[in-house]
Amino acid sequence: MKSIFVLTMAWGLVLLPQAGCRHLPTAPSGAATTATVTNAPAAVVTQPLAEEDAYEQIRLFTKAIMLIRHDYVDGNKVSYSNLISAALSGMLQSLDPYSQYMEPLDYRDLKEDTLGKFGGIGIQVGVKDNLLTVIAPMEDTPAFRAGILSRDKIIEVNDERTDKLSMRDTVHKLRGDPGTTVRLKILRDKEIKDFTLKREIIQVTSVKGARMMEGGIGYVRITEFSEPTARTLRTALEKLVSQNMNALVLDLRNNPGGLLTSAIQVSELFLKKGTLIVSTRGRGGIPRQDPAYAGGDLHYPDFPMVILINGGSASAAEIVAGALHDNRRAVLVGETTFGKGSVQNILQIENGSALRLTTARYYTPSGQSIHEKGIEPDIVVPVPPGEWMEVQRKRGFEEAPALMTDQEKKTYADPVPDRPLDRAVDMLMGLLIFENRK
Repeated sequence: MKSIFVLTMAWGLVLLPQAGCRHLPTAPSGAATTATVTNAPAAVVTQPLAEEDAYEQIRLFTKAIMLIRHDYVDGNKVSYSNLISAALSGMLQSLDPYSQYMEPLDYRDLKEDTLGKFGGIGIQVGVKDNLLTVIAPMEDTPAFRAGILSRDKIIEVNDERTDKLSMRDTVHKLRGDPGTTVRLKILRDKEIKDFTLKREIIQVTSVKGARMMEGGIGYVRITEFSEPTARTLRTALEKLVSQNMNALVLDLRNNPGGLLTSAIQVSELFLKKGTLIVSTRGRGGIPRQDPAYAGGDLHYPDFPMVILINGGSASAAEIVAGALHDNRRAVLVGETTFGKGSVQNILQIENGSALRLTTARYYTPSGQSIHEKGIEPDIVVPVPPGEWMEVQRKRGFEEAPALMTDQEKKTYADPVPDRPLDRAVDMLMGLLIFENRK
């Protein structure tokens, strides 16, 4: 049985390569070295489960299958394959929204996720308050252009209620061939909104907007943590440093997460070698894997730094924010993050199928759990949804004017205030002034 260590981000999954799994990406030559994380989970001694008669329970299960096969009205629905698959699906789904039984087609989809190219509408989703919730729309995608926002609740997909669907089934309905459409019913602040979106091939640029701002302050934004993110960020930082950058704003707003290895590689760019980045704990608080420490050969541990976060910052983005915050490397400005930090193992079983099983949660260096709690900013700057949408559209105009219509170019030619960014710049300028007076 092979296992692959994964981090939940939205529906999405983030994979750490396991020995013998050739379909998974590995860090390319020249990428920042991954911090010390073992390929296989460390030896774990789990707490014993309550005594129960396993044989009696399996006998009950077997008897139920035989009764169904013998008496159910539609004989074409009661093959052993169908019944066992349905039972496994229900078993895993009963545990939490992210554990699941994956039939061969589902497992193939997971591997395609890892490669980062698929037909869809460009949203990362999770479960919050027992409702299917948008963590963040991915930039330059149909969902982003239509105005879908972080924390929108998806209550229907193609006229089917999502509370009657599993996470797997919902994601399958959201995805499809490029050019086809999908209908969504969204709940936003007690108001129902309808959207019809055309699917596209989703490919996202993970590092955007690198530039120098006033007072020698650099700015760079990470939209997701994919395989090339750390390498691309490193190039952007080298360019900013060559332009005499002496402080940095790292924007992780609406970043729904991504590869754990990428989050570690990004974190270690700003931390001294050997600094703790993240750890995991399983049942009973027992460590599931060795903690990850900063490695690599290039570090920027000194200049003042602010990280911008909001409710769309999740998973790997929360790991980076937590690592730099707890190590007193960066100040967090914005809003509380989504709270997404569970760990799954992908366990391959027969016929190309697999189990996706939650085995642990992630913890920041100070021992704080991310999952369902999020990370609170040091400086709170709340932004209403309408204002945030205007900020994103203005940002899109600045970074990719060719994608804007003539009317949009006229609309966003004037300044649009970005209050969290303005607050971050003011704080960094104050720190730089103080440092220069010493």
